[in-house]
Amino acid sequence: MNKLLTGLSCATLLLSSALAFANQDLPEADLELLLNFKDYCQEVADDDGTGDLSLQAFLLVCVNEELAAEGYQAITNLPE
Repeated sequence: MNKLLTGLSCATLLLSSALAFANQDLPEADLELLLNFKDYCQEVADDDGTGDLSLQAFLLVCVNEELAAEGYQAITNLPE
């Protein structure tokens, strides 16, 4: 059981490192695009709800999904 947990921990760490490295190769989105995605995600939240997430968490996930679909780096904080 300990070997399994250790293996899963290592795999998670390697995957996180790979994703962080891959994210560095992508361009950063400009503020206008981020705000457009945020507005779009706010409309989605208004229409469909946020599920189990807080509004801020939903918006961040939604914006990052839109950024990924367009080939941009993920963000860690929403623009104001």
